[in-house]
Amino acid sequence: MVPLNVLIACEESQTECSAFLHAGCNAFSCDLQPCSGDFPSRHIVGDVRSLFVPGSFVTTSDGMPLCVPSWDLIIAHPPCTYLSKAGGAFLYKGGQLDRDRYALGLSAAQFFREMLEAPARYVAVENPVPFKVFKLPQPSCSINPYDFGAPWSKKTLLWLKNLPPLMCSLMAPHYKSWVYSTRGGKKRSKSFPVIADAMVSQWLPIILGDKRR
Repeated sequence: MVPLNVLIACEESQTECSAFLHAGCNAFSCDLQPCSGDFPSRHIVGDVRSLFVPGSFVTTSDGMPLCVPSWDLIIAHPPCTYLSKAGGAFLYKGGQLDRDRYALGLSAAQFFREMLEAPARYVAVENPVPFKVFKLPQPSCSINPYDFGAPWSKKTLLWLKNLPPLMCSLMAPHYKSWVYSTRGGKKRSKSFPVIADAMVSQWLPIILGDKRR
């Protein structure tokens, strides 16, 4: 069978891209930043929406042309800076709504919705708990790294299209908060390999089974 075409949107670490590559998928990552992973030939720097048109051409990080395929699975990590409930102190200053910050949040919410409508039969969008003021749809499930054996808590929500919720596979008996234990927003935002592995092990059989029918 032809390998599944998988796009990881808004990912520079290539954590999830690497997991799907090792599972035999034709996987690519895309972000506004260069990748920090090991597969520059599998990374595109730019607006991920440029990869939503099959047959168009883009250039990978190592300068090679890529004809955009039709994606089987798209996993997106839209920026959460202006959407996350954790940023409440910035959205409401002195009890008043910061109009500039709110406008940035509305723009981020629009991009988030575009990721939900990404052109693939199977779509997963990841973000932390958002502010209700931006009226994002209800998530499909919530997960933590400790659900998959990592000794950390970091509540993450998933919005899913044609995919089942990720199920806990190995509960870590002890864990600490990743957010409060980690310095630097970039490091805090990186994906966990155990979650990437869960996506591969739980979702790939479903997608492959559907394609065989």
